[in-house]
Formats: sequence, C-alpha cells, structure tokens
Amino acid sequence: MLVEYFKDFRISILLVLIALLIVLDILFGGPNVLHLGVEFIGGTQIPVQLEHSVNPSTMSNLLTILQERLSTFGLKQITVEGIGNSEVYVTIPSVSTSEVQSTLSVIESQGVFQGIVNGKEALNGSGLLSGSIGASQPIVGGNNVSWAVSFFITPQAAQKFSKVVFGQANQPLYMFLDRPTNAIVLVNASIFKGSASIGANQTSELEAMQRAANLGNQTIPIEIYNPDLSNMASINAFFQANQGRYRQVILAKNTPKSLVSNLTSLNYSLSNVTAQSMTPTFSVSLTGTSQGAIVETWPAIGLLSSPILNPGITNGTVSQSYQISGFAPQTLSRAAQLAYATNQSTQIASILRGGALPVHVIAGIPTTIPPTLGSHFELISAIALLLAILAVSATVAIRYKKLFLVVPIVFTTLAELFIILSIIGLIGTIDLAAVAGMIAVIGTGVDAQIIITDEVLITSSEHTLKLKLSNAFFIIWADAGLLVVAMLPLLFSTTLISIIGFAESTILGVLFGAFITRPAYGAIIGRHYSKQETKQQA
Repeated sequence: MLVEYFKDFRISILLVLIALLIVLDILFGGPNVLHLGVEFIGGTQIPVQLEHSVNPSTMSNLLTILQERLSTFGLKQITVEGIGNSEVYVTIPSVSTSEVQSTLSVIESQGVFQGIVNGKEALNGSGLLSGSIGASQPIVGGNNVSWAVSFFITPQAAQKFSKVVFGQANQPLYMFLDRPTNAIVLVNASIFKGSASIGANQTSELEAMQRAANLGNQTIPIEIYNPDLSNMASINAFFQANQGRYRQVILAKNTPKSLVSNLTSLNYSLSNVTAQSMTPTFSVSLTGTSQGAIVETWPAIGLLSSPILNPGITNGTVSQSYQISGFAPQTLSRAAQLAYATNQSTQIASILRGGALPVHVIAGIPTTIPPTLGSHFELISAIALLLAILAVSATVAIRYKKLFLVVPIVFTTLAELFIILSIIGLIGTIDLAAVAGMIAVIGTGVDAQIIITDEVLITSSEHTLKLKLSNAFFIIWADAGLLVVAMLPLLFSTTLISIIGFAESTILGVLFGAFITRPAYGAIIGRHYSKQETKQQA
C-alpha cells in the first residue's frame, strides 16, 4: 500500500517540501513562475560611457565595483562587460521601467560618501567597513515611513570623526553621497515656502541651504532666480563672472529655456534634476536656546540626511557605529512610501558596499534585447535535462536489471530538479550556467543511487539494512561536503559572475540530494525490498 510509504518521515519531508514550493511558486513566482535569465527571455542593455579612457587595471576595478553594486542591489542576473578602454555594457534580465531607472541610478552614482560638520569633513567612504553596511527594513510611524542604512567605520576614521565633532553638540552632521564639486546650484525662488512650525522664513531657509552646501574652499554656490526672471541681468552677470571657476550647473528640468540657453552659450555643463529633487526638506535645529531650520535632505546635491550630533559624542568619545536615515515623501500612498523606503535604503547600501568608482561614468539610453534564441535555448535545456534523467535511470536499471528501481529513481530525480528550479527561480535567476549545474547534479547523482542500491540489495535483514544505509549515507554526505567546499569560491566570486549560477544549482542540488531526496529514495527501496524479503520468508 502506498500509505505505508508515506508514513516514513523521510518520504513525508520530501512531499511536504514539494507542496510548500508549489505554493510559493504560485504566490510569489509571478506570471511566469520562474525568473529566467537573459538567454531565455531577453533583457535590457545599458551602454555606459567612461569620462576618459582608462588602463586595463582601472577597467578591471571599475567592472568589479559595478558588478558588486548591482549584484547586492538585488538584480537576479547581471553581466558587466568592458568594451575597449572607454565603454562598458551592462546587461540585465527584462525588468520593469522603475527597476531600469533604479539600476541607472546605481550605475551613475560615483559612490563618494562624506559626512560634513560645520564645513569640515568628519567622515568619508574610505573609512567605511563594507562588510558592516546594512539596509534596515522600513519603519512605519504615524504618517511617516523611515528608511535607514547602518555601518561601522575603522578605528582611524573614528578618531578623526571624534576630533572634528568635538564641541559641535546639536549641530547637524550632513551626510552626502556624491556631493557635487566644481558646481553651482540654480534655484527657483518659489521653492522657499517658509515654515512657522520650525520658525523658518525665506531668509533662514536660504541660510540653512548655504550651511549645508559649505565645505571649506569647495562650497557649492547657490544662485536664485525669480519666477518672473526680473533678476535675469544679475544672474547672467554672476555666471559670466564665475565662468572660469565653476563648470557645472545643477538646475531643475523646468528651468526657463532662456536661462538654459544662456548657460549653454557660456559652455557650462548642465545637470538636470527633478523639481522634487531640487526642493530641500527642512527640520528643527536646536543650538543652545535658539531655534531655527536646517536642511534635512536635498537630493539635488546628494544630501541624504542630517542627524543632529548628540552631546554625548561631541566630548571626545570615539564611536565606530553610524547610520544614514530618512523618510519617504508623505505625498505618496502608504504602499508607495514602503516601496520608496525599501528602494532608497537598498540602493544606498549597494552603492556604499561597492565603493567609489575610479572614473566618472555616464549611462546611455537602455535598449531592449529580444530573446531571439530564447525559445531554442529553453528547448535544448529541457531536452538536456530529460536526457540526463533518462541516462541516470537507465544506468541504474540496466545495472540491477530490476524494473521497480526506475520509478523511485525518476521520482526522486524529478523532485530534486523541481526543488532546485523552484528555489533558484524564486530567489535568483535560471540562466544557462544554472541549467549546466542541474545537469551536473543529475549526472553525479547516479553515484549516490548506486551506493544506496548496492547496500539495500546485499542486505539480508532489517537490522543490517539500517546499518548498511547509515554507512552509505556517511559516504554520500562526505562527498556532498567536499563538493560544496569546492563550489564556495565560485559562489562568492566577484569576477566570475557568469558562472555563479552553476555554483548555486550545484550546491543546492548536492545539499537537497544528500539530506532530502536520497534519504527518500533509500526509504522507498528499503521498504520495498524489506517487504519482498518478508514475503519470501513467509
């Protein structure tokens, strides 16, 4: 009776796992269930132009950083390829428009982190411990949804920080990512609203913005134009006077065309941002007994957050733990706020982990790669997997000349394949490398099945059967451990990204085979031949 087989916990565990994965595939797998790679479904290719030509060493460093950033950002499959000495192609699976835009932001970010207090640099990216950088889950509080990225810094960086912030209690620590240099910010006067709740008016808001933009002799000038362009003459005079000192102007996309035309004629490089990015957010600043405004965030100049320095860390105390945090815009819906907060923390953490790019890059217009050979690859991969299963099953059946063995072999092999496909398809990407790993696992699986089958068939008693199976699984587990250790360097490689899928599927197949499917196979044939032996004795 089949019911007797299901009573065995090893078989039950396999069946429960299969049922659980089916449910997860239905709930989280999306319309196509499995996440297939570029080889099968096509993708998006982003050309990236380098600011200037680089040598092979710098190109290799750049490719490694981009791969690290995009891999930790959550992309299921990523290919970064250097073209010559001045261009890079980034290829990702077909994704939504929002994900493509997020990917562009990660690529273009220079990755230079700075923490500035009262116009002096207290922290920078070189002092961050990349392994400690972590993105927190969004936190909901009232109408706000906050995000945070925590990290640790080196002892040397902590010493520098304690010296710079000494005596700066209640001052803001301006945390920047890719703070612009050699740039001017052109602001529409209409962004100054004033806020009675924090005791701010247009003058105090402008002063707060200028304090946030201050960094020694690298201060970012802020130039303001009236909506009716009544101060056009003074604006033009300012930019003419600073033409040799600053080369970049950061301005909103809705800046009047006449202003844009004048700046272009003066050979300024224009950096267009959204009106939302150009508008700072303000919060309360407490300095002694006075109250005013500080700039909390200002995306246009890369200002992520401005936490107030607690008096406890401005008295010479050395600390190595810090956090960048912020809030999602309240104008968004709650679901959109949560998505924004998650994306913000993930993106910033990814950029910080990858480090600063060795050369400035400019991302081009993404182009779609059609899956010209995708259906062909899918068919060939399916045939290869089927042939592997049939070859293993036939090998064992021919060796032992027992037709019954074919059913449990095919069942456990298919179950193992389904487990690998489901797990990688849900949390990663099934590419050609992953399929190659699955074929390798199925092929090497014949060893374990022969070991188990040999021990079962030469056993004459139930007690001896248990002992023999224990010996067989000791060999199987030892082999599995060795193979996992051999695959780990490939799994965590940052230079062999294209074969990580092979390591993933191989490790998953070996582990689930050793601890789930092979024990179930042993239980099935063990029970079967135990029954046969009992019948013969009767």
